[in-house]
Amino acid sequence: MLRLAWSYSASKNRVVVIIRSLTAAFLEAASPQQSSEGPVRCFRQIPLPPLVQPQPACYPSLSVCRSMATGGGRSSSTHQKHTNRLAEERSPYLLQHAHNPVDWQVLFNSRVIHVLKNWLDRVRNLFLDYLLASCCFVFCCCLFFRYPWGQEAFEKAKTEDKPIFLSVGYSTCHWCHVMERESFQDEEIGKILSDNFVCIKLDREERPDVDKVYMTFVQATSGGGGWPMSVWLTPDLRPFIGGTYFPPRDQGRQPGFKTVLLRIIEQWQNNRAALETTGGRILEALKKGTTIGANPGESPPLAPDVANRCFQQLAHSYEEEYGGFRNAPKFPSPVNLMFLMSYWSVNRSTSEGVEALQMAMHTLRMMALGGVRDHVAQGFHRYSTDSSWHVPHFEKMLYDQAQLAVAYITAFQVSGEHFYADVAKDILLYVSRDLSDKSGGFYSAEDADSVPASGGQEKREGAFIVWTASEIRELLPDMVEGAKEAATQADIFMHHYGVKEQGNVEPQQDPHGELRGQNVLIVRYSVELTAARFGISVEKVNKLLASARAKMAEVRKTRPRPHLDTKMLASWNGLTLAAFARVGAVLGSKALLERATQAASFLKEYLWDAEQQTVLRSCYRGDQMEVQQIFPPISGFLDDYAFVICGLLDLYEATLQTEWLQWAEELQLRQDELFWDNQGGGYFCCDPSDSTVLLQLKEDQDGAEPSANSLSASNLLRLSNYTGRQEWLQKSQQLLTAFSDRLTRVPIALPEMVRALMAQHYTLKQIVICGQRDTSDTAGLLAAVHSLFLPFKVLMLKDGNPESVLSRLPALAPMSQLDGVATAYVCQDFACSLPVTNPQELRRLLLDGTADTPTE
Repeated sequence: MLRLAWSYSASKNRVVVIIRSLTAAFLEAASPQQSSEGPVRCFRQIPLPPLVQPQPACYPSLSVCRSMATGGGRSSSTHQKHTNRLAEERSPYLLQHAHNPVDWQVLFNSRVIHVLKNWLDRVRNLFLDYLLASCCFVFCCCLFFRYPWGQEAFEKAKTEDKPIFLSVGYSTCHWCHVMERESFQDEEIGKILSDNFVCIKLDREERPDVDKVYMTFVQATSGGGGWPMSVWLTPDLRPFIGGTYFPPRDQGRQPGFKTVLLRIIEQWQNNRAALETTGGRILEALKKGTTIGANPGESPPLAPDVANRCFQQLAHSYEEEYGGFRNAPKFPSPVNLMFLMSYWSVNRSTSEGVEALQMAMHTLRMMALGGVRDHVAQGFHRYSTDSSWHVPHFEKMLYDQAQLAVAYITAFQVSGEHFYADVAKDILLYVSRDLSDKSGGFYSAEDADSVPASGGQEKREGAFIVWTASEIRELLPDMVEGAKEAATQADIFMHHYGVKEQGNVEPQQDPHGELRGQNVLIVRYSVELTAARFGISVEKVNKLLASARAKMAEVRKTRPRPHLDTKMLASWNGLTLAAFARVGAVLGSKALLERATQAASFLKEYLWDAEQQTVLRSCYRGDQMEVQQIFPPISGFLDDYAFVICGLLDLYEATLQTEWLQWAEELQLRQDELFWDNQGGGYFCCDPSDSTVLLQLKEDQDGAEPSANSLSASNLLRLSNYTGRQEWLQKSQQLLTAFSDRLTRVPIALPEMVRALMAQHYTLKQIVICGQRDTSDTAGLLAAVHSLFLPFKVLMLKDGNPESVLSRLPALAPMSQLDGVATAYVCQDFACSLPVTNPQELRRLLLDGTADTPTE
């Protein structure tokens, strides 16, 4: 995402003007009708309105989509004319390009290495001793291994003196499918690419570090970004032109991909020095424009001021009718919603606090009623293409499900309305059913596109989700006893969910005609209004709707399913672990807590290298449903550590099993060692020693996912309370100081970090339960704690275990049970309440502090 810090400095730096002019010059010569705005400012542009940040997405603006071919992916035919190196990869995204007529380069041939390793193990067992087999393995790795993130490709570019074409996307990205089908399957374009460029295909979810570097370049030079991302580099990896989606051929004033390629080839041959010089200049400008750090003697900004400004900026962009921020497209933005509820928690008596809560609750309700939610099979789609949450972009991402489940269960804690708890449970039902691996891990995403059940080979967006009126009438023909006007079950269902005979998707929301005659279910009336309309009881309506949804879910099972990205990422699994733990704790659900524990065990078994003390980025579902790892595996990045640590801390508070707290401490120590910036404070996104990553960035945006620095600020604060390590409290303060400028000017960009700043200011409330974990009296006190939204707290159990991490805390030593009954202590600012044993008294104490009698 484009950094506001960069946008503020761009006007002072002529290199941006140079790059944009050069970009325009490339294509003006080949396309006389080209707009003066420049070629990359089209098709996949995400402009930046003031103070509103775009989120990662895979969509072009609707105004230019109309001329594009329909999205979708490959034909269902199994005959393949071409096969390239990507056929040996494990990434679902790379495998989608394995039959392009493009000479794609790979990072390393993981399957060859995997087979080779297995073969050598057998040889060792049969003939050789361990040392000799190991030497053979090292020798063979030298033959086959591609150094991260593609050293062989870089050497090829230098040897053949060719520019690099870097194409980045992910497997459930709709417009990545479109460009793959239109351009990368095209024989002529494939030959141009293979003959004149060293072509590298990259899965952004496997290598977010590389993606961030070149996305920063694309956004800084074109004003927008997204996927698919297309960037051209010199052999030493310096970018000189970039964009996103390109149509295959010229379309009016918009240059096609072939035109772009030919013009770049010409410029490389005739104007190479200028390209290389410009690449160096833009890289230096980006290094300066993206530097984040604290000066000696500085301290974090004042939390109340920053929080108030963040609230005002969100209120300014809030859309009152349907909730959410900005008009269209609309993203769920859980980080915004969690901030608003946290802001309310410390400003309950003010009009601003009340407004903040209303904004969050209204948005959550409207999303849950809208078409962005799958009313038949649960879960949420990626975003809405309109302002009313009606017509979504149909992919489902794991990180959205995780964060939204937490947001909805928080809304339940705040309001007590079971509507929100039901939505949270539904989300996790979807994740458990459709995104879960038997090993305990969670898959990454489901695609937006699938083959229509009516037939045909070309995939269509939303085909798995949408319904025609005739389908519903045929499925739900039964007359409803006692209903007005001899209504059928279909009549009631269609009324309630806004189903129309001609379809309920407006043409402007369907630029390719893929949804013509189709319906996206959206709740148009309350159950009470629907009951009144047909003269039946609310209870009967609820039963009818539930029965109808169940029947439709069964029909869905017979439809061709969308592509499932079975890659399992440590970071997103960490977020989902946190969701199961928090929802399970609030609802007192043993099943959800067991699933959370299973997820943590999966992370430790498959995505943690205990010998090297390293989190691994990803693993994959194999052909036999086994968990596979590429060799060598991709080491984890900052978000892998931070998200897993957060999940483990939430799991500890949900289960009070200290093994997860101990592992969180271990991971935090390793995170500090790998990513901490000793000079400016804060964490780099990736290992700063990796010379192939040209920019050492510190993610400064809470977007579709919270930034790892934002979560780390909270993790450090929580862990300092659990372990007594004061250096982590100091690190958290240093991190917040490093981001002071961003927090002060545009806190809307970092709402999760603002929450961490508020936690520093208000200090964490320490809730200590003295008792045994599995007894009913302890459970009663824990239920009282979990029933409340307490954004700035840590929960601890003192059970007398001398091996516990908590045994290091001297403040816990005098705390004990009263009369052998589980007892709670609430401490803050070095003072503790009198002990309480009654859950209701504890709840009252946590809500308003009325029972609080401070003691030393």
